[in-house]
Amino acid sequence: MAKLKIKPLADRVLVEPASAEVKTAGGIIIPDTAKEKPQKGTVIAVGPGTTDEKMTVKIGDTVLYGKYSGTEISYEGKNYLIMKESDIYAII
Repeated sequence: MAKLKIKPLADRVLVEPASAEVKTAGGIIIPDTAKEKPQKGTVIAVGPGTTDEKMTVKIGDTVLYGKYSGTEISYEGKNYLIMKESDIYAII
């Protein structure tokens, strides 16, 4: 994992989404148009938090988040999501 020059502010977290499933459990290949948006990813960068809220996630955590959470950004050819920590449901 290369060091990114993106530093989230306040209670924001930068997440690299897991890749979408390519096959079903039965072995059927899913076309790009039918793939579900991933709801799991790896934390790449964490903001410092706010005076009211300390950050509970850390770099390297695998997290679950809402289907439409965060804002998609592209940086150096990779796609990321930046979201508030409150949009993260769980650390797995």
